[in-house]
Amino acid sequence: MTALDDRKDDRALATFTADAVVTDEGRDYSGRDEIGAWLATSVSGSEYTYTAEFTGATTAGTTVDVGQHLEGNFPGGVADLHYRFTLDGALISRLVIEP
Repeated sequence: MTALDDRKDDRALATFTADAVVTDEGRDYSGRDEIGAWLATSVSGSEYTYTAEFTGATTAGTTVDVGQHLEGNFPGGVADLHYRFTLDGALISRLVIEP
């Protein structure tokens, strides 16, 4: 989460398995190449600026659900998102981002 919030793509990408899948806005990004492109355009290259506030986290087995409250200049200006991580050891094998 820190790497995403700080827009440090290389550091964020290093936390994913080689065959990881990210789902964001209903679209899947598979493998490090697609996830790297997603990070560069959707996260770091975003035309919007925002602040993110941690709102809580829960853990169930290998799944971690992290809540974030976003405020910024994107449509609507406010969003509460869940980042649902599935871990494979110390790396992320799946990430789903949704309200």
